[in-house]
Amino acid sequence: MLSSSSKFPIPFTKRESRGLSIVKMALTAFVMRVSDDEMEVFEREGEVEEVHGHSLVPGSRFACDELYVSDSDDESDLHDQCHLMDKAGVAEDAFFELTRLHQLAVKVEVRNQISALEIDLMHEKKKSASAIVRVEKYVESRREMDRKLDIQYQRNIAEALDNHMTAVQRDHEHRSQIEERRIRNEAAIEEARKEKALQEEKLRQEKAKAEAKVKLELVAKKRAEEAKLAALEDERRAAKEAAEREAIETSTRAASEVAAKESTGHHIDASLGSLNGSKTDGQLSGSILKAAENALKLEQERLQKYKEFEEKTKALGLSSNKDFQRHEQQFARRIRQISGTKENVRTKVNELIKLFNDPLYPQPINVAVFVKKIVSYFEVDQPSKVTFACGHVIVFITSQVPYAMDLLLAELHRVCIYTVPKHISYSKSAFKSKEDYYKMIGYREENGKIESTEAYLKRLACYMKLYAALVQTEAEGIQNPHGLKEGWAWLARFLNALPANVYTGVALEVFLQLKDFSILQMAGFALFRRYRSQFRKILKNISGSFLVALKAQGEKVKEPKLKQVTGNIQYYIEKNEFLQEPEGWKLQGSLLSGSMVPELDDPQSYHYPSNYSRSYQQYSSYY
Repeated sequence: MLSSSSKFPIPFTKRESRGLSIVKMALTAFVMRVSDDEMEVFEREGEVEEVHGHSLVPGSRFACDELYVSDSDDESDLHDQCHLMDKAGVAEDAFFELTRLHQLAVKVEVRNQISALEIDLMHEKKKSASAIVRVEKYVESRREMDRKLDIQYQRNIAEALDNHMTAVQRDHEHRSQIEERRIRNEAAIEEARKEKALQEEKLRQEKAKAEAKVKLELVAKKRAEEAKLAALEDERRAAKEAAEREAIETSTRAASEVAAKESTGHHIDASLGSLNGSKTDGQLSGSILKAAENALKLEQERLQKYKEFEEKTKALGLSSNKDFQRHEQQFARRIRQISGTKENVRTKVNELIKLFNDPLYPQPINVAVFVKKIVSYFEVDQPSKVTFACGHVIVFITSQVPYAMDLLLAELHRVCIYTVPKHISYSKSAFKSKEDYYKMIGYREENGKIESTEAYLKRLACYMKLYAALVQTEAEGIQNPHGLKEGWAWLARFLNALPANVYTGVALEVFLQLKDFSILQMAGFALFRRYRSQFRKILKNISGSFLVALKAQGEKVKEPKLKQVTGNIQYYIEKNEFLQEPEGWKLQGSLLSGSMVPELDDPQSYHYPSNYSRSYQQYSSYY
């Protein structure tokens, strides 16, 4: 019986034949039957072997030399077996028959496997050949693609190189053009500079000639004026004494005339000189000018000196000179650069002193320029540090040029009457219109219109801020010619002579304190340090008298600014704000010392006068 569970048949085992008995086999011929189930098993094994044959790896064809199959052999074997069957018996015949059939099946199976292997080998060869062809085609296509990509890459490189070389050439040409233009411009600038230098040299020579001519004329005028000075001084002294006597005699008459004109409705022209001439004690009933007598006298003297300097400066015709205008701009630039540091103040003092001693212009002219520029600088509000620093600069300069302080105060009196202090009250009989009155007390006219009260008060506060900083400036080793003593006198004259209104309220507020986004004491701090209890008495007088009158005035005119000023002064007194040192009162680092005074190369270069009157006469002789 064949095994159906193995790919190759296993050796036969001796078994009893199915349905056959030994006796029957011996009597009849040998018949081999195969059932249908066994045939199906053989067919399935053949299919499995065929499938396994396809999965075999290619190999060489093998020969079965040991098996020899021929028809003659089969026939002789049958003949022999027939004789053997007769002799050996039925069992042996069956065994040999089964053996023969098994060999035939094995041969058939071997032939089938060989055929399957040959077919698989043919298929594998075809597949290998087809795969080789495809690989060769793929390699060829890749070579062709690489060749095309290489050509494209080389073309791109060539284009990029060409573009780069073009850009480099264009950039080189552009730089060459720029360099050529620069060379041409430098040549043109050098030519223009040389031409300008020649023109400046010509102008300098012409100016030197003109100055030499002016100096000669000045020398001649000086000799003529020296002869007149003594006579003019005597006449001035006599006129001053006569004016004082006449002012005392006419004070009562002037007051009665003003009252009579107010009642009849007649108009008079009020000028500053006539008001000063008719004012003696500053408190006469019916008078429109409110000021202390000695304050008006000092103001008149300072304004007279200022007027003389101004007239002599105009006589030289320097205002239209471009060089002189540039000289003025240098003063303004140095003043704008002042800050609250020790080093900065030292530097600016030295620079301003050098400008004062410019040989092209007389020193009095330079002093007048300095005075105008520093006062105009404070037309707008400046930080407290800058204000105190400017006070130090003024003190150092006036210590070397004493008459400069009177000119500075005269300029302050001219732009702000409350630095005197004085006040002019409005009277319909004394002024043709309100506009004339506003102009008299310092309002400005812009485009045919009088400025607003708010703008005027802001400017008034700025001027008072400079004045308050000046009177309390203390520089070590240098005496302030207009220091705390004059500040105390100003406060006494102010409270004794001036009425309480919005103008005087703002002036007093700024003088006592400085507002830079918070309330900081101004002159009040320094006055308290010097006068202590006396200053407290002054504050008590302000609180009990001036503030009461100011509040009454505020309720009468309904002025919001007046109410604000009253509240600020009251807060200042009640909270003892004068105990706090104002910001910038001391320069950064330490107070300036005597080492900051500029060194003098020439002892006569800065003109140290022995006293003020002598210095005034000395510097007036420059004209």
